[in-house]
Amino acid sequence: MGAMNTSLGKDLVDLVAAKTVVNAKGDGAAVDVSAATSRVFLLTLEITNIIEQESLDVSVYGSADGAAWSPKAVVAFPQKFYREQSVLLLDLTAHPDVKFVRAHWDVARWGRGTETTMFEFGVTLREVPANILKEAAAEARARA
Repeated sequence: MGAMNTSLGKDLVDLVAAKTVVNAKGDGAAVDVSAATSRVFLLTLEITNIIEQESLDVSVYGSADGAAWSPKAVVAFPQKFYREQSVLLLDLTAHPDVKFVRAHWDVARWGRGTETTMFEFGVTLREVPANILKEAAAEARARA
């Protein structure tokens, strides 16, 4: 999939559109994060429907050009088995070359019943404003 221009800031950006139904591994569209003032983002994974005895692995990969992707994920959610909402920080400060990100997912099924997996989920990305990062760092130093 090609790179997609997005406006970050306070806006939520879909790495995987809400209520996307998948039954095999796949990748979301490339999202341009080069204009972000912060290199830290909040990822939200929301699983809205599943069938029993299956797992979902969601990770985020980085790219300098939106075409060639890092061999290893920049960050990954813990493996999921249930409907839930989960959040994770994506910190790209150690990856200055990353200008694009995209979600990747793997699915697995075991046990009885149909052998086809089915997950309905979405992943959003939101830039964490610099002032919030400064406040959190100051609070962490004060508690240390």
